[in-house]
Amino acid sequence: MTLTHFDASGQAHMVDVSAKTETTREAVATGCVIMSAATLALAEGGAAKGDVLGVARLAGIMGAKRTADLIPLCHPLPVAKVALDLVPDPELPGIRVTATVRTTGRTGVEMEALTAVTVACLTIYDMLKAAEKSMRIEGVHLLRKEGGKSGLYEAHP
Repeated sequence: MTLTHFDASGQAHMVDVSAKTETTREAVATGCVIMSAATLALAEGGAAKGDVLGVARLAGIMGAKRTADLIPLCHPLPVAKVALDLVPDPELPGIRVTATVRTTGRTGVEMEALTAVTVACLTIYDMLKAAEKSMRIEGVHLLRKEGGKSGLYEAHP
C-alpha cells in the first residue's frame, strides 16, 4: 500500500487532486463522550455555561469548516453541508455525536466529518468538566463515505 501524502523519497506533500473530476462527496463520522448519569442530566438540562448540546453543535460545524487550518496536508474545501446530531444516551451514559459533511469537489470530506465530531466532543467536555473531569471521548471513527474514485465505504458494525 502506498501512502498518498508522501513522495518517493518519503517527504510529506499535499496530494495533487487537480486531475480528479469534481463529484458530490459525503462523509459521516461518529464518536461519543462517556460521563456519569449525573453529568448527563446536567448536559440535558442546561449546565451553568448554558445549552451544552447547542454550543457543541455549533463548534462541530465550525470545526468542519476549519479542518484545513488544523490538519497540515488537508485541502481547503467548499463545504456545502455540515449537520451534527447530538443524542443523549443513558445506556452509555453519555452523548453520541454524529456528523454528516457534504461537498462537491475533487477530494473527500472524511477529515471534515471526523474533525466536526472531535470538536463537538471536546466542546461537550469543556462545558461539563467542572462537573466531571473523568469524562472520556471514545470511538471517533468514519461510518461512511461516498463519492470519488473509491466510491462507497461503509464501516462494518
